[in-house]
Amino acid sequence: MRFRLTPRDATFFDLLAGSAGHLVTGADLLAQLIGAPPAQRQAYADQLGQAEHDADDSTHAIMRRLNQTFVTPFDRDDIYNLASALDDCMDAMEAAGDLIVLYRVHDLPDGVMAQVSTLQRAAELTAAAMPRLRDMSEELTEYWIEVNRLENEADRAYRDLLALLFQSPRYQESPAAVIEMFKLKGIIDVLEQAADSFEKVANYVETIFLKES
Repeated sequence: MRFRLTPRDATFFDLLAGSAGHLVTGADLLAQLIGAPPAQRQAYADQLGQAEHDADDSTHAIMRRLNQTFVTPFDRDDIYNLASALDDCMDAMEAAGDLIVLYRVHDLPDGVMAQVSTLQRAAELTAAAMPRLRDMSEELTEYWIEVNRLENEADRAYRDLLALLFQSPRYQESPAAVIEMFKLKGIIDVLEQAADSFEKVANYVETIFLKES
C-alpha cells in the first residue's frame, strides 16, 4: 500500500465486516425458508426481516461514521458505494423471502435453490473479504474473480428458470398456472438482483484495491 502521513479511522473496516456478516445470516435464512414446508416459512421470513433490519443498522452506522470522520481509510465515495451495495444484497434477499411467503408459492423449482446456493457462497466470500481491506491483501483478487464467476453461474440458473417457466406446459395449462408462473418470475427476478448486487460489491472492492495498492 502507499505510505500515508495522516492517521486513518480504522473503525470502518470493522463496520464493513459487520455489515457483510449479516449477509451470511440472510443467505442462510433464505435457504432455510426455501427448504422449509410452506407452513413454516413465515417464521424464517420474520427472522430474515430482522436480519435485514440489523443490516440496515450497520449501514446507518457506516454512514454516520462517514459524516463524522475527516480522514477516511480510502476514498469517501468508495466507502459510501460499498456500504450501499452491501445493503442492496440484503434488501434483495429479504424481498425474495417475503415474496415467497406473500405469494403463497408452495412448489419452487429446483433452480431457485441453485440461485440461493450461489448467494450463500457469495455472502461467505464477501464476509471473508471485508477484513482484508485493512491491509489490501492479495487474496482480494481471488475474491472478486470468484464472485464474478458466481454471478455468471447465477445468470445461467436464472436463464434456465426463465426457459422452464415460459416453455413448460405446467405453467400454461390454466389461468391459475399462468398466475403461478408470474409469481415465480417475480421471485427469481429478485434473486437475480441479489446476485448482481454481490457482483457490484466485488467490483467496488476491486476499484478500491486498484486505487490503494
